Amino acid sequence: MQIEIALLRGARTVLLVEGASDLVAVQTLAVRRGRDLAGEGVRVLPMGGATNIGHFLELLGPRGRGLRLAGLYDAAEEGFVRRGLDRAGLGAAASAGRIAELGFHVCVRDLEDELIRALGTDGVQEVLAAEGDLRSFRLFQRQPAQQGRELTAQLRRFIGTRSGRKEAYARLLVHALDLDRVPRPLDGVLASAAPPVDGW
Repeated sequence: MQIEIALLRGARTVLLVEGASDLVAVQTLAVRRGRDLAGEGVRVLPMGGATNIGHFLELLGPRGRGLRLAGLYDAAEEGFVRRGLDRAGLGAAASAGRIAELGFHVCVRDLEDELIRALGTDGVQEVLAAEGDLRSFRLFQRQPAQQGRELTAQLRRFIGTRSGRKEAYARLLVHALDLDRVPRPLDGVLASAAPPVDGW
């Protein structure tokens, strides 16, 4: 697996995320928080899934490029993250709390689920309506596979049903959030990339 060297030019910190929608969410929140990630030397790098984290930690961490690292991961993938951190020499991580101290923040299911819970199902449906997708969502809810599922689960599945939709809604949902209701892992990973008060 290759990383484009151009993507890392000028990087001091790399935020490792699972996929493209996570990248969009982090970048959108950074803009809303008034952050200039590129200017701060921060790059957000999708890994193509948390199973690849060991490779990225080895390549970019203390045994590789020596960059400052942080990231997002889903709770189901915690074992990969823990082992990757340990093997890359970033410290043994016995718990989610210890992993967070190292800059890696856990989503209960995934970031979409975190955003839906933070915004609330009514808020998400308002976003769907504004985008002209509410009728499609109502049709989706009538499908046999969706019968009896919780509304949160239906929304999460709908957002992931079409190519590009997860990325589009990552941006839209982060834009719709009150900034005091940002999901903890999303806020946490951005805070982990903040430059020290006395500079780099």
